Amino acid sequence: MSTKKSNMSFLPITTLVVLISFLLGMYTQQLLYKNDKSTSITSNSSNPSPANTGPDLDKLQGEVLPKSGYKFNIRWGDLGKRMVDDGVIDDVKLAKALTGTEKIPENLRKYLDGTDQKQIEINAENSQFWVDILWGLGLANKNRILDEGPMREGGNTANFASTGGWTIGKLLPMDIYSKFSYIPLSENQQVIVKEIAENVYRPCCGNSTAFPDCNHGMAALGLIELMVYQGKSKDEIYKTVLAFNSYWFTQTYYDIAYHFAKNGKNYKDVSPKEILSKTFSSGMGYQAIKKQIGDVNWPALQRGGGSCGA
Repeated sequence: MSTKKSNMSFLPITTLVVLISFLLGMYTQQLLYKNDKSTSITSNSSNPSPANTGPDLDKLQGEVLPKSGYKFNIRWGDLGKRMVDDGVIDDVKLAKALTGTEKIPENLRKYLDGTDQKQIEINAENSQFWVDILWGLGLANKNRILDEGPMREGGNTANFASTGGWTIGKLLPMDIYSKFSYIPLSENQQVIVKEIAENVYRPCCGNSTAFPDCNHGMAALGLIELMVYQGKSKDEIYKTVLAFNSYWFTQTYYDIAYHFAKNGKNYKDVSPKEILSKTFSSGMGYQAIKKQIGDVNWPALQRGGGSCGA
């Protein structure tokens, strides 16, 4: 039996080594290309497009508090002068609390001099004035909320911030408490005042305006009484109280607007009654929202009347 030799020829070892090196080089280039693409994608994702940077903070601030302030068709009349004459307000003490001098600014004097003021204007400059004036009105005006509500329970009426903290009158707080009939409400109007007061909260505590134990609550009560007496609608009253609250607690309502924007809602489209509710405007409600949104770097914060004292 004869054996035939194979005709298969083998590549020289040097050629084989070169071929393997070439293939390894091509493979390495492919890996580097893929890594470059991956790096490029990662880099782009770390720089989000402007659409993902969050709500427009300047726009939100303008929606909450317009730079021009608010003017409301609420007749103030001669209430300021009557409160000064009755000793509810000492205009010198009020001036010192506002300006550090004994002179009320000219643009505010009109609310105390007895001229018939048919509008109330509030802005960043006079928000503290309105906290104090409306606080005095709510404190001194005779009303069942003060006579029969939580302010009378437990015998501690004189010890709340809205009573014991009243230091800008000529008389002692309990000497003016629910004493003067500045706003004589009908039975039906009283029911409306109580209903609205129970739905309005402020961020400095957990109580509604029906328990006005601080200056902001007492000021809101005075404003609600005045507007109900003048026949304003409930929607208009909630809208107005929200505007005053927003000047008194500026950052709070900026943050609430931010919360709505992050959840796809326009602050201007949300009912003022809902914003003033316990869910959003109480101390606990706001803290829950603050925990969700964290710190927001607002471009500017206006001076408000957030302190619970005069």
